[in-house]
Amino acid sequence: MNETETSETIRHTADVVALTPAGHVLLIERGWPPFEGAWALPGGWVDPGEAVHVAAARELAEETGVHVNVGDLHQIGVWDQPGRDPRGRYITTAYMIIVTDGTPITAGDDARDARWWPLNDLPELAFDHADIITEAVTPNS
Repeated sequence: MNETETSETIRHTADVVALTPAGHVLLIERGWPPFEGAWALPGGWVDPGEAVHVAAARELAEETGVHVNVGDLHQIGVWDQPGRDPRGRYITTAYMIIVTDGTPITAGDDARDARWWPLNDLPELAFDHADIITEAVTPNS
């Protein structure tokens, strides 16, 4: 590395778009900054030595009580735009899963609340999670 090059700390996260056939998406109310009190997708940091899709399933279970088979998660993309998180450089890999209507949820871990929201009546979302949901529900994405 020469004098003009710099390095930055990059953190890897995983987010999950859990959808129902009836057109609802599972969101959590954030219990911590940034965006404390705002609604977001369940997700969080990938632990050292952990595969990203395993982290996605773990975070979904920890924050909402919804347990899924890791193999049923479908990767929908990677969001790596600088500035997407005010804490620094975060890159997220987002996954989608369809779960049964009426799947019970329980807020846990870092979530103040967890709720099924109709896709056509979403609250304002934290980070770029509206873009991630749009990508998940857009045909041929």
